[in-house]
Amino acid sequence: MNNRTATPRNSMDAFWMPFTANLAFKDKPRLFVTAEGMYYKTADGRQVMDGIGGLWCVNAGHGQPRIVKAIQEQAARLDFVSSFSMGHPAAFELAGRIADLTPGDLNHVFFSNSGSEAIDTALKIARAYHRIRGEGGRTRFISRAKGYHGMGWGGLSISGISRHRTDFTPLLGDVAHLRLPYDPAVSAFSRGMPEHGAYFADELSTLLATVHEPASVAAVIVEPVTGSGGVYPPPQGYLKRLREICDKHGILLIFDEVITGFGRLGTAFGAQALGVVPDMMTIAKGMTNGAVPMGGTIVSADIFDTFMNRSEGKIELSHGYTYSAHPLACAAALATLDVYAEQTLFDRVAKLSGAWADAALSLKGVKNVLDVRNIGLLAGIDIAPRPEEPGLRGAEIGQRCFDAGVLVRPAGDTIMLSPPFVISEAEIKRIFATITEAVENTV
Repeated sequence: MNNRTATPRNSMDAFWMPFTANLAFKDKPRLFVTAEGMYYKTADGRQVMDGIGGLWCVNAGHGQPRIVKAIQEQAARLDFVSSFSMGHPAAFELAGRIADLTPGDLNHVFFSNSGSEAIDTALKIARAYHRIRGEGGRTRFISRAKGYHGMGWGGLSISGISRHRTDFTPLLGDVAHLRLPYDPAVSAFSRGMPEHGAYFADELSTLLATVHEPASVAAVIVEPVTGSGGVYPPPQGYLKRLREICDKHGILLIFDEVITGFGRLGTAFGAQALGVVPDMMTIAKGMTNGAVPMGGTIVSADIFDTFMNRSEGKIELSHGYTYSAHPLACAAALATLDVYAEQTLFDRVAKLSGAWADAALSLKGVKNVLDVRNIGLLAGIDIAPRPEEPGLRGAEIGQRCFDAGVLVRPAGDTIMLSPPFVISEAEIKRIFATITEAVENTV
């Protein structure tokens, strides 16, 4: 029998928490019990503003009634059916509605359960696509420093955050990383996309000319805006140049839109806000407003047709997951798309982005603030690390904000923000005023 009256530490011991200092957390737990709109409520009754949208995913705010009702009704009607040679109507409806939102000819969706699975799916599709076309030597992938592409083996291999990789090497060997396209000497405190830095894309040309034969590269994978690595908007012209280089050499371009998808930049996908159409996109997070796990890989008509033109009657892609297009996830996603449309939340992001940028850049000149980056409803704030104690100042600032009733996300000495789209201008001001006070009062 479970002993629910045990001490907090013992009662929590069975759960090995992800990306958490488990022993420290369980000595001083931070537990949330309800959520509505912009706010969580803690186990001790405190209201805390959600400045990070759950984890980049609760785009429409917590507890949207339409999404809750859709999940409840679907669970009562059809709890599960496999997508292996069978299915249910909502899966096809959802794929069609997503395709209606995508740019260019990105109009076919392969469903998975997370951004990590979506990335591994994209990597498999990229290699198989080239193999089908008679270019099986295209096995390499090129990504970027500070890029985050989930925690699956393939996604971890292409990710560019060293602290995530250290304990698990060796990983896939056919991966190269481009530099982060950001120079703080000329781009610090930029408003949106930095003016300087398109030239960083030429590093791809250099790499292909000197290290990796172009015919060995399957795909280049980038986040349109670097997210978990610190929120770095791309320099103006950078993504367009990457697209041109990939086209020249027959290399697929994949956008990891797990964070930027579903309105974060004021358009359905980051590709539309930034004016570049990739060959594939990976999606998750805001797809269901975080209510049910779900991911997807969206591919162009050319990629899809290449697989479909194989001999009829055989499985075109030997890949999938038990819970691909899970009925509850599809119901949540369809309701989420309804909420986005009915409440015009993507337009709301576009309208709020100016006030967001103004508030974020008000931190310029605050002691120990080294840089602020912003685009859409995203922001990254670099804090000067303490000598010999990197990460501790950022952690203390995060705790001070939480104690003041605002949840932010410290990663080392960078504070990251991605609030729900229902945020008000007054709440925007409160977030950055709270951060300012926390920074000024942290030694």
